[in-house]
This record gives sequence, C-alpha cells and structure tokens, in this order.
Amino acid sequence: MFEKLLQEKQQEIDQCPLKTVKRINATENVTELCQRKENVDKQTDQSHDNDYSILIEHANRGSITARRMCDVLQHLEQALSIIKQAKTLTENEENVFVHELSQCFRIEHIVGQFPTIEIRRKTDEIVDRVLHRCATDTKSTDGVSQLDEDVRLCYAVLHMDSLSEIVEFLGPCKQKYPKSIIFFQLSAVVNYLLGQYKTTLYDTNIGLEIDPHNSELLYKKAMALRLIGKDMSETITAYRAFFAAAPKDHRKVPESYYAMASCYFAHEKHQDNIDNVKKIYQQGEEAEKLQLPCFLPYKSNNKTLIKQILDEKSSLNTEAPTPVITNKSRLRNPNRIAIIVEHRKWQSRFLQASDSSFRPVAYITRKPRVPQRTVKSLLGLKPITIREMNPINDHVYEGYVLSVTIIGEAYSWKPSIHLLIEDEHLDCIKICVYGFPEDQGEYFTTKVFRIGSKMNIINPYLRIPPSDQIPVVRVDEFSSIMMQSESEYIVNMCRCCGEANALHACSKCKQARYCTKECQAIDWELYQHKLICKKQ
Repeated sequence: MFEKLLQEKQQEIDQCPLKTVKRINATENVTELCQRKENVDKQTDQSHDNDYSILIEHANRGSITARRMCDVLQHLEQALSIIKQAKTLTENEENVFVHELSQCFRIEHIVGQFPTIEIRRKTDEIVDRVLHRCATDTKSTDGVSQLDEDVRLCYAVLHMDSLSEIVEFLGPCKQKYPKSIIFFQLSAVVNYLLGQYKTTLYDTNIGLEIDPHNSELLYKKAMALRLIGKDMSETITAYRAFFAAAPKDHRKVPESYYAMASCYFAHEKHQDNIDNVKKIYQQGEEAEKLQLPCFLPYKSNNKTLIKQILDEKSSLNTEAPTPVITNKSRLRNPNRIAIIVEHRKWQSRFLQASDSSFRPVAYITRKPRVPQRTVKSLLGLKPITIREMNPINDHVYEGYVLSVTIIGEAYSWKPSIHLLIEDEHLDCIKICVYGFPEDQGEYFTTKVFRIGSKMNIINPYLRIPPSDQIPVVRVDEFSSIMMQSESEYIVNMCRCCGEANALHACSKCKQARYCTKECQAIDWELYQHKLICKKQ
C-alpha cells in the first residue's frame, strides 16, 4: 500500500523528501479529516470544521472512537498553532510543540499528514534539534525525561517509512522506557510490516504485560498469530480478546470478524466450520453499521475472499448443474476482472513514473515468510491448480507443480518481475518472480516471459501479503520455474480471451492483439486496456 501511495503522490512530492508522503496504511490516517493542500484556503478550513463537528456529534452520542479522534485533532492543531506563530521558536516553545505532537501520536500513531511541505520540514528540524538537546543533556545522569520520551516517539513516527532503521531506533527506546507502552506498539507495527511476525508477537506480549486491555496490541497480536499460522484456536481467542477490549465502533472490529472467519478455513472444512464462518461474517457486516462516516464505505480484502468462498460453497450445494466455464464465458467473471484491472493500474503507475522527469520510484520487498525449495525434475510431482490453493493461507505447496500460461506483459524487473498467469481452469492470479540475475532482467521480460508462453512452477508458494491480503504466487527460487517447449507457445494470443492467431491489433499501441472486435471492446471497457495502452 505504501508503494501504491508513493506512486500516486509522485507529482505532489517532487520537491520534498519521501518522508512527507502519507504514512503507512493511509486509509486509516486520522488526519485525513483535516487534510489540506499546500495553498490553504477557506474551503479547506470549512471542510475541516465540518469534519470536526461530525466527530463531536458522534462523540456526544457516546462514541469512544470519535472522542479519541477529536483529541487527536485537538493536539495536532495545538502543535500546528505553535509552529505557525513565528519563523523561529524558543526552546520552551519547541518543547511544548514536541509534547503536543507526541500526545497526538500516543492516541493515534498513524498521523503523518501536514498542512504544507514547509510545516513538515520545520517539524523534522524541531524534532531533530530537541532530540539532540536531550541526547547531550548533562542535567540528568541517565538521560531519562518526559521530553526525551516525547521526542523519541515523534522521531519514530515521523520516520516510519524507514522500517529497518526505526526497528533499531526503537530497541534502546524500549529499554530506556520499559513502562511506556507506545514504544512496544510502534515496534509491533514496524516488525509486522517487515514480516517479522514472531518478533511482533514478542512485542505485543511485553506490551500487554503493561496494559492487558490495550486494544491496539491485542489486535496486532491476533494478526501476528494468524500469519504465523500454527494455532488457529489461539488466534481466534486473541481476536475475541480484542473484541472484549475495543470500542464497538473501533475501525478494526469489522476487519477482525472477517479475519477470524478466515481462521476457521485453516481447519478441516466440515459443515460446523462453514456455519461458524457464516455467523462471524454476518457479525462483521453488523459491525460495519457502527462505523463512523469517515471509515465508510468499509473495505476489506478478507471480506471479499470470505464472501467469494461462501458463494462458491452455496453454489455447490444447489441442485442446479455447475455451468461449464469456457474461454468466452469466463471473461465477465468479477474476480478475474478485479485481478487484471488492479495489475494494470500498477503497471500504469509504473509507466507514468518511467516516462516522467520525476525522481524514480524505489520499490521495496520483504523476505519470504517460508523458504521455497525446488527439484530438478517434474517426475513424481502432483499437479495443482489455483483454485485448489487455500486463498487465505500463506503456504508453500511442496511436491506439487502449477502449470500456467502468461497472459500479461512484464514492464519491470526491480526487485521482481510481475506477471499475470492463468491455469488450466482459466483462473488467473498475479505472480512475482525473484532470484533471477538482475543484469538479465530485460532479457527475461522481453524474450522469456512473453504473453502466450507456458511454464511450470515447482513447489508454488501462495503468498498472502500483510499489506492488502490479496494472494499472489511468489517465486524466490528461480530454478523452480521450468518454461515449457516453444511449441506450446500461443502465437499472437488474444489479449482478452487467449485464443491463438488473433488478427486484429490495437490501433493505438499496436501491441495488444484481439481475435474479434467483441474481445477488443471487452478488454477496453471491462479490463481497462487504456491504462496500459501506449503509442509506439
């Protein structure tokens, strides 16, 4: 999600450091309520007043979440009023500014939006100066003070786009302030984003010794347990502990119901579990009705996956015969459309960044949660298809081989090659290929991984990214890919339905080929070919 936001905001941040981008998980960013552009105008202020009045209204009705958000905005405005008053501040004014900002972060640490680039720059300078003053303070032998704790908190939150560095920074903070729960919360968040789920669990357990009812830590604990995947019963218990501690309108309550429902699918899928999933799914939908207006419409990838599985189970239990899926009938499948359109949006952002004069986008990746091994032969391997993989379980399918056809172009190879693939049942999914010689990236994207090429993936790894929970096939061991014979290559494959020897070419890009005008229309309208249609 951070990579996606970074690309979308590229033009806005041309003249500013990367740290001015909205912080991680910006869909939850409380300060979107008071978001302003660089040129602050009356319309923006009025919008902020309206948002604040809505929160006050819900707070007066008893909403704990609305009350917390109001407190966040009040502390943020207090801090900003100090920094706006003068070009230079006294040490005391800087200390008060840091305190107010830290109070804001203690209530809701995901706050990284500032009214202007200049104010963000001043904030960084003030925090750096105060941090330096505290580090060189000779009045205290151990350096422990409320100001030092506050400024460390501010520094950590403001630099959370540098995950590895902040993990190291937070280590001494936890040692120096072992009773300050916020440092354990931040450490849990950062380690979770780095994919270090056992360390996340350790941080949450230490923090819960300080406050056993801290809802943020309880939520992170449940998430870590689910992704570790060893004991789903313990995970379900952790989610129930979060429900008991969190306000009913907490923004993560619906998501937790959907995630807990997914835990039941990790067990044997007997009828009792399906009934439990349905019940918990409905509880999630009921919880959505309690959400504040600023969190609606509610979006959850877990919800989408669970609904899809329940719909499939329901259709299998009906007496009507299962319709035969053909090349043409699958084209309007909503799940297929969503996967292809999302991939093309990603490609579009990459192409825009490549064509612009702006700073190139730096992509990041995380180490795989589990290692992937390979073998030198297909002998003895069992075939597997995309639908036979559990879409909510991060897992390497050892002893299996996934045979697929490439249906989408690759534009980049740093740090991985992103492709769209389709299996024998015409189900499609995204694949990310790592481990290839980087100096041969262009060769692989243009000569090897072409549209219409077929390949076998040995011991496929179905990866569930923690950021968006949308499953992808990840390849870390490059030798686990075995390209099929050139005779299997689909020549001039239709970009829409996959038929060979498509005669029609897109008049604009000259690259996409179609077997009929109908396929071209579907690709343009449903699959948004315009996102990647580029003149030669």
